[in-house]
Amino acid sequence: MSILFEPIQLGQLEIKNRFVRSATFESMATERGEVTEDLVRLYRTLAKGDIGLIIPGYMFVHGLGKGSKYQIGIHDDAMIAGLRMLTNAVHQEGGRVVFQLMHAGRQTKKSTTGHTPLAPSAHGRDPTFFVKPAAMSEAQIETVIQAFGQAARRAVEAGADGVEVHAAHGYLLNQFLSPFWNRREDGWGGSDEKRFRLLKETVLAVRKALPAGMPLLVKLSTYDGTGPEGVTPELALTYARWLAELGIDGLELSSGSTYYSFADMTRGDIPVDELALSFSRWMRPLARLALRQMSGKFDLEEGYNLPASRVIKPEVGEIPVMVVGGLRRVAQMEAVLEEGAADMVSMARPFVREPYLVRRIREGRANAAACTSCNKCFALIATDQPLRCAQLGAAA
Repeated sequence: MSILFEPIQLGQLEIKNRFVRSATFESMATERGEVTEDLVRLYRTLAKGDIGLIIPGYMFVHGLGKGSKYQIGIHDDAMIAGLRMLTNAVHQEGGRVVFQLMHAGRQTKKSTTGHTPLAPSAHGRDPTFFVKPAAMSEAQIETVIQAFGQAARRAVEAGADGVEVHAAHGYLLNQFLSPFWNRREDGWGGSDEKRFRLLKETVLAVRKALPAGMPLLVKLSTYDGTGPEGVTPELALTYARWLAELGIDGLELSSGSTYYSFADMTRGDIPVDELALSFSRWMRPLARLALRQMSGKFDLEEGYNLPASRVIKPEVGEIPVMVVGGLRRVAQMEAVLEEGAADMVSMARPFVREPYLVRRIREGRANAAACTSCNKCFALIATDQPLRCAQLGAAA
């Protein structure tokens, strides 16, 4: 039997194989954040495809942390009933589902939250929509910690098998971890330990809300695309060691940030015209120019987060490590696990195109994912359209 189909433990939860459907924004919730029939159908289909662990798209824990128009919400008890429908659908097909909890921080717009975006510091404007954030007060930081804890409680009540704290891709927890964004000189910034404090307090609050043995995962960017002033592989290693000391049950490694360095996160083609539509009309000519200049500079590298994973995995003890990013060939996936560079294979875009990919691999009918990394699926959700493979022209 292939190592890809050996079971693995996350906390007290057994996962039947080593495949993870990495969280992928679906743009299918209502504007209030409620689960829809389309979302239930999507996750039922993915569970039928034999994926070991399914992580739905990022769920906002607080109204001021909402990042996208049709994003799933876990910020209010009114969301629990819909979330329970999603977990039931996955469980009915024999799957396991972990909810990813996030706060967008500065990576959102006032039109989305009704408030100036919040950040560790009021430093600069983001290069995508030129939004200038407001620095968070101590009270606002404490509110965020409580919001993550309450969201974890809702995840439990909705029947989720675990939670993943999103500290990657340039969202709020990543922002606090990064010296590039976090210019504070109080108890929440000014040193690596203080920049780690928000993630630490968040993990502790989430753990307190979970039953014993329920897995708590963390997603971490090993490089956030902001240069040497930001999160680097060396700094990510320090944070990974501290997370291991906190006793987390799994670590998912990624890279890039949505507003600052999306191409580091989604290596492959740059769909210029499609992505330009996510900008206001007056910004589109400039956006097209900037996107064209990026073309050809972020081509897909198979397993592009593996170098960081190879360094971090030996430093976190027995904690399972999941690595996402450009893994396409079955032979390479097996090699990654066999060499001990990671314990689980996370994929996002391949499952948009092929929700039954794992089943086909198990049955010997596929030796690679068909995804071409055209990134047009990313462009669709950036323009508030439902997630699907643009190459197939049908809903995922």
